[in-house]
Amino acid sequence: MKGTKIASTAALAVILAPAALAADWKLDPAHSSVEFSVKHMKFFDVTGKFGAFDAEVVYDPENPGALRVDAVAQTASIDTGVPKRDDHLRSADFLEVERFPTMRFVSKRAIRAEDGSMRLVGDLTIRDVTREVTFDLDEPSPSIRDPWGNLRVGATATTVIDRTEFGLKWNQALEAGGLLVGDDVRITLHIELVAQGA
Repeated sequence: MKGTKIASTAALAVILAPAALAADWKLDPAHSSVEFSVKHMKFFDVTGKFGAFDAEVVYDPENPGALRVDAVAQTASIDTGVPKRDDHLRSADFLEVERFPTMRFVSKRAIRAEDGSMRLVGDLTIRDVTREVTFDLDEPSPSIRDPWGNLRVGATATTVIDRTEFGLKWNQALEAGGLLVGDDVRITLHIELVAQGA
């Protein structure tokens, strides 16, 4: 492996896709999270997460443009802490998990800024609808050896998508005007990765 390689993010969204990607890093799901938030009645944030996800990542800090991410999330693992709401989100009104059991993000290019932050552009697929999205990444942490000798790095990535562009169009009108559920969904990834063979 040339130089000290580090990696960052997944997908959003994002759990292991059968890609021909020679991953240098594997996601540690026990120390990572895929979270989201959306407005309820225009004022309140409803938050949730996906409990089942994974990613394969390749990144060389000497060549930031070489960053590659292939990530998948299991849609049925959605969890907002309210079982009745989660059942609705799994239904055909939203994720329709029986027909579309996964969401996938595959990166296409990475751009590094002077401050060390990065933008990762790629295709996000939800309900078999694919749209290009851009994740904003914090500068990855320095690589650290854990007590068992594994090399680890971490990073945080965020993006905002319009759910209606992915076929998630269900809503309900409010008597006072406006709609029950906001269209914009903020996705936040807290990612910890383990080097393979390092």
